[in-house]
Amino acid sequence: MATNFLMHEKIWFDKFKYDDAERRFYEQMNGPATAGSRQSSGPGVSSGPGGDHSELIVRISSLEVENQNLRGVVQDLQQAISKLEARLNTLEKSSPAHRVTASQTQHVSPMRQVEPPPKKGATPAEDDEDNDIDLFGSDEEEEDKEAARLREERLRQYAEKKAKKPSLVAKSSILLDVKPWDDETDMAQLETCVRSIQLDGLVWGGSKLVPVGYGIRKLQIQCVVEDDKVGTDLLEEEITKFEEHVQSVDIAAFNKI
Repeated sequence: MATNFLMHEKIWFDKFKYDDAERRFYEQMNGPATAGSRQSSGPGVSSGPGGDHSELIVRISSLEVENQNLRGVVQDLQQAISKLEARLNTLEKSSPAHRVTASQTQHVSPMRQVEPPPKKGATPAEDDEDNDIDLFGSDEEEEDKEAARLREERLRQYAEKKAKKPSLVAKSSILLDVKPWDDETDMAQLETCVRSIQLDGLVWGGSKLVPVGYGIRKLQIQCVVEDDKVGTDLLEEEITKFEEHVQSVDIAAFNKI
């Protein structure tokens, strides 16, 4: 009954024979398959000889490219390390501690040891002298003095150069309106009083009489002043000191030169 049941089922009882026949066929064509190739066979892997060779070629090519990239990285790292070592050697040679150590050890022979002389009892005066001796301070003091001298020399040269350079003087042109008390004021005398004002940085210019009204005329006078020395407030204060002739002072125009 079981035999009749199995006859109706779709079971391939002789499949191992076909597998053996297929294996012998490929062994005759490519030689006996290795254990690694049998283990690597599976879903998604080419079972034919052409597929195996192409996959190996692709993997070998990728490994060669990766190897070349790694070699380039290693060479770059070696160059960077060489540069760092050279820079460290240069810094060590130029450092003061290295110079002091080199000066102390350059005359010492490693194969010969000199026994120190026997110590004598030092007097207090000798101890004080030893304490006052500075083995490395003299050179530093000389370097500090030399640096200070150079700095002072450069400052002096800069000051001389700056003193020789002509500095720009800021000036202004001012037009003043000087008004008298009435029409009886002597305008010539008023102008004489105004021009009598002499200040450092003040230069008087041209002038004229301008009618105001009711027979009264005002004095319009030009002057040039240095801004750092003479201001408008000072001018007004000096002119209004002539109270007998001057009633007021106005600035008609002010221009920078």
